[in-house]
Amino acid sequence: MLGDRKSDSVVVVGLGRFGSGVASSLSELGHDVLAIDSSAEVVQAQSGKLAHVVQADATDIDSLKQLGAGDFRHAVVGIGQNLEASVLTILNMSQMGIKDIWAKANNQQHGRIAERVGAHHVVYPEFEMGERVAHLVTGKMIDFIEFEDGFAIAKTRTPREAQGKTLSESAVRSRHGVTVVGIKRRHQDFIYAQAHTMVEPGDFLIVAGPTSAIERFAARMS
Repeated sequence: MLGDRKSDSVVVVGLGRFGSGVASSLSELGHDVLAIDSSAEVVQAQSGKLAHVVQADATDIDSLKQLGAGDFRHAVVGIGQNLEASVLTILNMSQMGIKDIWAKANNQQHGRIAERVGAHHVVYPEFEMGERVAHLVTGKMIDFIEFEDGFAIAKTRTPREAQGKTLSESAVRSRHGVTVVGIKRRHQDFIYAQAHTMVEPGDFLIVAGPTSAIERFAARMS
């Protein structure tokens, strides 16, 4: 049992690549984390990396209650391959009153079921990473994050037409439908974009806007 729960306390169930990555990152950020997996071998492997890791069957609500899992503010269910175990674990978390449940899903059907039994957020790590890599692999974008409503933020190289001009002069927003929110210049701090900001050759632009507009803007680099 851990001590008093803080607002950032998280119970993570399923310590595969996704779950263990989430648990490790949360721990490094200073959050109160309880990690659970049904495999003794997995728990042993993670015992040197995580402060609080236990072997338990998360499909058994009594086991979770004995661990005090219901006292945590957030839960992450990282069980992907075993649909039944994933669903039962989410249901148990919901029945214990955890108000913020995140669930990993392998496909849309899994995700819909997870939401129906109590998951507040569903993530599709394989699909989302595959989509992100698809945007990066051609080299047109340096980094890319897409949100649920078709809005994205990307890091791109500066098009030749914008080099040596202020953002007002290049009129990126009116011409391309994307907003330059910042500039990253090598070996310098992040520059928040303003109308008078001068763009130099070699700068990277941080742009935001509709995904389709960002894709067209980045395509100008090819």
